[in-house]
Amino acid sequence: MPRIELTDHQLPEQDELVALYESVEWSAYTKDPERLYAAVNRSLRVVCAREDGKLVGLARVVGDGLTIVYLQDILVHPSHQRRAVGRRLMQAVLEPFADVRQQVLITDDEERQRLFYESMGFTEIRDMQHPIRAFVRFS
Repeated sequence: MPRIELTDHQLPEQDELVALYESVEWSAYTKDPERLYAAVNRSLRVVCAREDGKLVGLARVVGDGLTIVYLQDILVHPSHQRRAVGRRLMQAVLEPFADVRQQVLITDDEERQRLFYESMGFTEIRDMQHPIRAFVRFS
């Protein structure tokens, strides 16, 4: 079985990114490939999962890296899901920010995602011990 390698020193090419994002049907990103490529390249940290050189997963964070990091994207090609690739990506991308107080993400309302993020130590905002609100604006 081929081995999946995680790297943080080789950013994906634009066509690789588009193919990966399309594989998970994140079409809001793939409408503008140049913007997607630029956004990934401006991220605070990007970790890629590759199998035999092919991009099969990616996690990226944005933020200041001191008081807040935001897990912007974590995606795994459908052919590689349920193989702990997402877990490894999340651990690797967040590892340098273990002491950062706020680690935040926004995701779809899917039960599998909730279970995954909770297994990684995240708490849904409505389940926080102290009252807290989150606001977001999409354009």
